[in-house]
Amino acid sequence: MAIRRILTYPEPSLKNVAKPVENIDGRTVSWIDDMVHTMYAAPGIGLAAPQVGLPQRIVVVDVGVDDDEEVERGKHLLRIVNPEIVEAEGESVFEEGCLSVVDFRAEVKRAARVLVKGWDTEQREVSLEADGLLAVVLQHEIDHLEGTLFIDHLSRLKREMYSRRVKKALREGRPIAPERSAGESA
Repeated sequence: MAIRRILTYPEPSLKNVAKPVENIDGRTVSWIDDMVHTMYAAPGIGLAAPQVGLPQRIVVVDVGVDDDEEVERGKHLLRIVNPEIVEAEGESVFEEGCLSVVDFRAEVKRAARVLVKGWDTEQREVSLEADGLLAVVLQHEIDHLEGTLFIDHLSRLKREMYSRRVKKALREGRPIAPERSAGESA
């Protein structure tokens, strides 16, 4: 397993729609293993293949919580090939962040419950009902497969503020600085 570089905004390929996986073979499983290793190393709770430069419809997710307690890493690991949201209902708002949107978090409105279908690495069909954090993470990662970042769900003003901050940091050749709240000093 290898840790892959996670692409970050404003990388243009993050806006591309991923292609369906035609055959789940050893190469596909190897990519997925790399994605899992990369997600845990980041650390993150979800990762989509386009975030590591693979234009394929693959997501890995591990929300890692059970009854509000941390559990052993990998116990809740999901590897889904060609995931698709087939049902969505309700509405919830969660504060989201993203490994590809550095040092920025914001509240995003999403469906409260989803039904996701896809395939596992053994080529078996997967059907998963999710709510709460898992529903949010699945929607977030599947958005990546459509070329959508969580900031695309925000107001134009919030997106532009983040974009300006990132572009300024890139022009100046410095890392993107974390946001500061109004009460924090520079």
